[in-house]
Amino acid sequence: MKSNYFVSKELFLSSTGNAFQKFSPKYAFSNPVMATVWVGTLLLLFQILYRIILGEPLRNELPIFFWLVLTLFFANFAESVAEGRGKARADSLRKTRSSTITKKVNAVGDKNFTEITSSELKVGDIVLVEAGSIIPCDGEVILGIASVDESAVTGESAPVIRESGGDRSAVTGGTKVISDYLYIQITAKPGESFIDKMISMIEGASRQKTPNEIALGILLFALTILFFLGVVTLIPVANFVGNQIGQKWNFDFSVWLALFVCLIPTTIAALLSAIGISGMERLIRYNVIAKSGKAVEAAGDIHVLLLDKTGTITLGNREAHQFYPVDGVTEEELADAAQLSSLSDETPEGRSIVVLAKQKYAIRERNLNALDVRWIPFSASTRMSGVEVYENGLEVRNIRKGAFDSIKKHIESLGGVVSDKNQLVIEQISRKGSTPILVSEGKKLLGVIELKDIVKGGLKERFGYLRRMGIRTVMITGDNPLTAAAIAAEAGVDDFIAEATPEAKLKRIREEQANGYLVAMIGDGTNDAPALAQSDVGVAMNTGTQTAREAGNMIDLDSNPSKLIEIVEIGKQLLMTRGALTTFSIANDVAKYFAILPALFLPLAPLNIMQLSSPDNAILSAVIFNALVIPALIPLSLRGVKYVPKSPDQALLRNFLIYGGGGMVFPFFGIKLIDVILSGGIL
Repeated sequence: MKSNYFVSKELFLSSTGNAFQKFSPKYAFSNPVMATVWVGTLLLLFQILYRIILGEPLRNELPIFFWLVLTLFFANFAESVAEGRGKARADSLRKTRSSTITKKVNAVGDKNFTEITSSELKVGDIVLVEAGSIIPCDGEVILGIASVDESAVTGESAPVIRESGGDRSAVTGGTKVISDYLYIQITAKPGESFIDKMISMIEGASRQKTPNEIALGILLFALTILFFLGVVTLIPVANFVGNQIGQKWNFDFSVWLALFVCLIPTTIAALLSAIGISGMERLIRYNVIAKSGKAVEAAGDIHVLLLDKTGTITLGNREAHQFYPVDGVTEEELADAAQLSSLSDETPEGRSIVVLAKQKYAIRERNLNALDVRWIPFSASTRMSGVEVYENGLEVRNIRKGAFDSIKKHIESLGGVVSDKNQLVIEQISRKGSTPILVSEGKKLLGVIELKDIVKGGLKERFGYLRRMGIRTVMITGDNPLTAAAIAAEAGVDDFIAEATPEAKLKRIREEQANGYLVAMIGDGTNDAPALAQSDVGVAMNTGTQTAREAGNMIDLDSNPSKLIEIVEIGKQLLMTRGALTTFSIANDVAKYFAILPALFLPLAPLNIMQLSSPDNAILSAVIFNALVIPALIPLSLRGVKYVPKSPDQALLRNFLIYGGGGMVFPFFGIKLIDVILSGGIL
């Protein structure tokens, strides 16, 4: 088996030790079905000791006891392996929680600092983290912009941008600043950081069973009671049949117990917990942390996916895409003025304008020290920014950059005019889903910069695959309907909600849920938090705010919205695996019933269709088979049944034919083979 699907040497050894620890009564009684096996095995041990003390001969109690202990061990081992695979990831995260020396400052922008350890930090403290330093604890960027290496958390080598304001201000303790600097306000106490919470979630210390898992557990326990009653009735039935044919059967306790254990649904009961844990562990391999097994299970049944546009469908920052000069102005002249007005603009949009001018016309940044410039910062009231250049105290250039209404008003205040033809260009840019930014010099309009939302690569194909899985995709954005429609078409979503407020998102989710649909929501901003909390599956982008990550019940460490395909597939895998192994287990129990019960009444030769050698070998063969089938199915429970898009009816038929049929046939061959080996003296 591939190591990805099963165990390494280290995991095998640690899981073996944990499996023996799980023999404790406290753990044993957490699984009602296996608890009956545990109690029965203990009673058999007492019987063996009693007979040894009295000097009575043992029949087949010792081998039955041995294989019942192995049955319990294999059940514990399955869960230990599933837990261990998740804990391996937790150990790698734990290594990032070193006690980091950090620079604590008294105020934002302060260059004077005191060096303290990360464990001494308190919520509200402000730290300065410079290039090459580790971020000591979770926090919010309140000043600065920098590239941050989050590979310790996400496993991805590409750095991300973190900056003050907006939805990219959250930083995680243990990650590394690789350029510039950040002033960070601490938002988490030591021991309560995002990584600490991830470790706790991965280790599954507080993993709760899902409703489906609980219901299945109740069903299995009910079947156990029924089989218990059925096996108990074998004693008077055997005595009655024996009287009729003149032979008395002596049902020893070990025989009765072995028959009981073989007939109850031990296979699925032993693997049930491992299936749930492995579903969460498989998500971890895709860099998605699930806070509960319920979320993974719900992901397998979702009908509607809501996605926030900015940062989820798009890259989050608009980029300069094209320069559109007006008549009488060259594109290079427009690019030159646009770049000059953007040199002091530290926003991603401003930097992209500088880069586009450099790429298209090799316009390099100027020596600003040689110029007498006055920067006009962006103002929410004017919705413009710009620059004024002076020579010998006289103004030689007066450039403004901003929204259409603001620039038009500015030009008209200076006696200029924005023609209808120019307004037509602006409308065309808006229809494409882009944002027009106007550039003017004095009272003359130079042209328009097209800022384009960049849709993340490969999304259209991935959304098409979701559609084939029966999942509708809905984009949510605060943009106007025109812009929203253009981006929705480019991304390939089925529907969109424009000019959406947090209240509108909540309303849409509740409407879908009221119609009986399960809803998944993907978001990254604080304004997405209510919708993430309300949805059945809330996937928060790791690049988003702390509030969003707290509200979601899953966290995508790669911040890739198309990851939902893997999340849904793993959810469906979990449900299909549980259904397949339940089908196999029940069919397996029925087959064992018909395989070994007739052998207990060997004088009735026609009933012994498998021609088992003796009642003792028949019962021991069944016990051995019952124990060995559990480890044989561990790889399947960890890997999961391969998901193939099918209707529920087709999936049910597939389960019935493959796993139901296999469960019926496999025991006949397995028990017969073991009987041949036993009768030949090999075991």
